Amino acid sequence: MNECYGCNTCKSADKPLEEFIAGLPMETSHHRVDSQSTKCGFGLQGVCCRLCANGPCRITPKSPRGICGANADTIVVRNLLRAVASGSGCYIHVVENTALNVKNIAQTKGEIKGVETLDRLASIFGIEEADVHKRAEAVADAVLKDLYKPEYEKMELTEKLSYGPRYEKWKELGILPGGAKSEVFHGVVKCSTNLNSDPVNMLLDCLKLGISTGIHGLVLTNLLNDVVLGEPEIRTAPVGLRVIDPDYINIMITGHQHSMFTFLQDRLTDDDVKEKAKKAGAKGFKLVGCTCVGQDLQLRGAHYTEVFDGHAGNNYTSEAILATGGIDAVISEFNCTLPGIEPICDELKIKQICIDNVAKKANAELKEFDFENRPAVTDEIIDEVIEAYSARRGSVPMNLMKDHGYANTLTGVSEVSLKKFLGGNWKPLIDLIVSGDIKGVAGVVGCSNLTAGGHDVLTVDLVKELIAKDIIVLTAGCSSGGIENCGLMEPEAAKLAGPKLRAVCEKLGIPPVLNFGPCLAIGRLEIVATELAEALNVDLPQLPLVLSAAQWLEEQALADGCYGLALGLPLHLGLPPFVTGSPVAVQVLTEDMKKLTGGQVIINADAKESADILEKIIEEKRQGLNI
Repeated sequence: MNECYGCNTCKSADKPLEEFIAGLPMETSHHRVDSQSTKCGFGLQGVCCRLCANGPCRITPKSPRGICGANADTIVVRNLLRAVASGSGCYIHVVENTALNVKNIAQTKGEIKGVETLDRLASIFGIEEADVHKRAEAVADAVLKDLYKPEYEKMELTEKLSYGPRYEKWKELGILPGGAKSEVFHGVVKCSTNLNSDPVNMLLDCLKLGISTGIHGLVLTNLLNDVVLGEPEIRTAPVGLRVIDPDYINIMITGHQHSMFTFLQDRLTDDDVKEKAKKAGAKGFKLVGCTCVGQDLQLRGAHYTEVFDGHAGNNYTSEAILATGGIDAVISEFNCTLPGIEPICDELKIKQICIDNVAKKANAELKEFDFENRPAVTDEIIDEVIEAYSARRGSVPMNLMKDHGYANTLTGVSEVSLKKFLGGNWKPLIDLIVSGDIKGVAGVVGCSNLTAGGHDVLTVDLVKELIAKDIIVLTAGCSSGGIENCGLMEPEAAKLAGPKLRAVCEKLGIPPVLNFGPCLAIGRLEIVATELAEALNVDLPQLPLVLSAAQWLEEQALADGCYGLALGLPLHLGLPPFVTGSPVAVQVLTEDMKKLTGGQVIINADAKESADILEKIIEEKRQGLNI
């Protein structure tokens, strides 16, 4: 490509990255924002229906009903339920594959790296097996059994993994989920043509899908991954495009299913594979983290120091990572892998491989994850990546950003590692909250997008406003990748916090923003919240805790949001989820939800205003607890 695309790039909170992308001689998502700046007003409000051949129907004041008679409330909430069901299905796909991987490793007597987590799950599930592999298999089977129940049979693990007061609230509301896969099916059916027209009834289904997503797709996925991949350990690590080392054969990994990379990670450090790399002229292999699977690998990076160089960036950094020329192959297995990487990979001769057919890219080779045959398939992948490295190195120019990012970012934070850091219990954190040294906790989670000010702009600005108010921030998701690449997860970022939080951070040697890893780690934040509530003997909505998915992007984020609402937590969004055309949806989500679950949706695209609103809610929660 000879055309310069640098004239019309969107803003980024990461200014060095913004400048780098502006100078690229190739098109990226950051350039396409301008050409897609005109949005469909009907789509933004959610009042467009294309479910049958009479449509698409668009609701207006002069045409308040579609041809079938569906009004704005029905159409909007039907669209929302369909999106939440799709997002939930994505997470359930991930936990199913993760449980199957645990089961296969157990059956083949593979390495169990997280025995503590395995024992924790076995205790919760009531499993008594002396043999570690039989114990792991029984845990995996319990998860799979729950996933495969019909919709009319309630999942057994929901009660075992839920906080008691929340479980009773869900039971009272009639939103305890049946089998997780069947709930997705039920949700899709319910929002089809000429079926449900009761918006409140469908919104309750959104909450039910949120619960099955959260308990199984989020909480259990993390814990099952801990069993086979190792438990997170707090440490510092480099982040940003600086982690790309051109002396190695570099494989960028994208997606959400870390368990699919287990065998490859280990194989790349075997002597025969390292020798192959050396014969090709490289020092060896390195995995470069991108999107949530990169965050998950970074979370456990203490176990993979030889093969993992660090996390380079989030979904909308991926094109820039490839444009450096230092990546030789992309292996993907789920979403957040942008279609926009395909022409860049073609131009720079980067090998593309997909290992899950749900994520098959047009220009990629499909090598499906197959436990029985994965040794042979893994060796095939390694040989093809070496071949790509040999063909492209020397003929493709390097455009590295050796100084991008930060060298000393805190990572490895989990519900277990953080508690250990605090001395084995939550009392030190609770004492700091009670004293006001930490005013409250904000979970800033979810995606990165290119709206709401630009790439990570609202997210980073909001985080800066929150920490300046002495509110500690816990993050999970692609948002974490943007926040860390802007330096807010280095201990030195304490200087940006309010005076009380700054003193706490400097005393403990931590940043005011703690990275829990991938979007899946929203489940870890829920565990922290639950254990804090248990220690205080209160329900979750009483905690001085707020959530923000400031720059949510995908249907999965909507399922996450429904989980947050089911937990009874205030949820801030920078942009509304295409529901503003329905007065009923707006009323239920922003007001009535307070009485249903204790949660509420707050929409605001201004960082300072949003931080002020969230601070006010935290102060109200503190007053309710008399602190």
